Amino acid sequence: MRDFMRALRALITLVTAAVLLSACGQGSADEADGGKKEEFNVGWSIYAGWMPWAYAQQAGIVDKWASKYGIKINLVQVNDYVESINQYTAGQLDAVSATNMDALTIPAAAGVDTTALLIGDYSNGNDGVVLKNGTSVADLRGRTVNLVELSVSHYLLTRALDSAGMQLTDVKTVNTSDADMTAAFGTPEVTAVAAWNPQLSAIKAMPGATEVFNSSQIPNEILDLMIVNTEVLAANPELGKALAGIWYETLAIMQQDNEEGRAARAQMARLAGTTPENFESQLATTYLYHNPADAVAYNRSPEIVANTDRVRRFSFDKGLFGPGAQSVDAIGIQFPGQTLGNPDNVRLRFDPTYMEMAASGTL
Repeated sequence: MRDFMRALRALITLVTAAVLLSACGQGSADEADGGKKEEFNVGWSIYAGWMPWAYAQQAGIVDKWASKYGIKINLVQVNDYVESINQYTAGQLDAVSATNMDALTIPAAAGVDTTALLIGDYSNGNDGVVLKNGTSVADLRGRTVNLVELSVSHYLLTRALDSAGMQLTDVKTVNTSDADMTAAFGTPEVTAVAAWNPQLSAIKAMPGATEVFNSSQIPNEILDLMIVNTEVLAANPELGKALAGIWYETLAIMQQDNEEGRAARAQMARLAGTTPENFESQLATTYLYHNPADAVAYNRSPEIVANTDRVRRFSFDKGLFGPGAQSVDAIGIQFPGQTLGNPDNVRLRFDPTYMEMAASGTL
């Protein structure tokens, strides 16, 4: 899901977004300049926490809620996750599934005002650090760690080292594609990796592997969201209502421990190209906010501000805000009643409005 090559792609996105938004004149963000729309493109990519969107489309739930609000929603599957974010940034998609870190370092860093409409889940063990011949984070000292550099795996490694009073300078890192991670760990020279599922599960099952840290130890820091262009949402609140309705109706079905719930999860597994058993194991390490009130509570808590501050500081330190950012405060991030960074340059907004509507039954 999260194979980035982030630093280079963030720079490319800055240029691409500027060119396309100014030149094509047809992007979703352009059309939303004070105007109403009737048709919207919403992107998603394969990941356990985002498969409810695929199921909702096949089950007619997308059309049901779109019809209720007199709009049309086209769910667009993009096989390359980063490409889906780039398409959103360039205005080709009105909304897209994304992590909190990517929402900040790709569209927001490129100047696209973005709203986190739904907090869908957090990684609750889907990301981990695994060693050979070691039993603790302290055993990382002096080692080389294979990971997708400048990705959430790099962030996870930083947090793991923090937990043991260590820093990134205490290890070396080697950029490795997620597709190559399992094979790399099988070689004698690789003794430490940071990875995500499904590769993480395969690596942990290998002889001599010990997981010493995972994302369940930093709950709510690696978030999976549905983000929407803020101008599009402001001009077309029907889109926000429909997306919230689709999401929570689908989660209510898949959470059921009955024939309907099992059938829904099995269908999601097929759509993801895996087995029901494998999909269930992925869900076990994905904390889904199926109750909208819980998502609202987190969105309004001091915890989300503190966690976002950690993410933004890591992102700035790694140059993911782009070459023009002079400080960690260059990009404003807005929460209910509080803003991190520059209040005159807010580009990412955690807005609980539509989750609150779902929680109160007013969609």
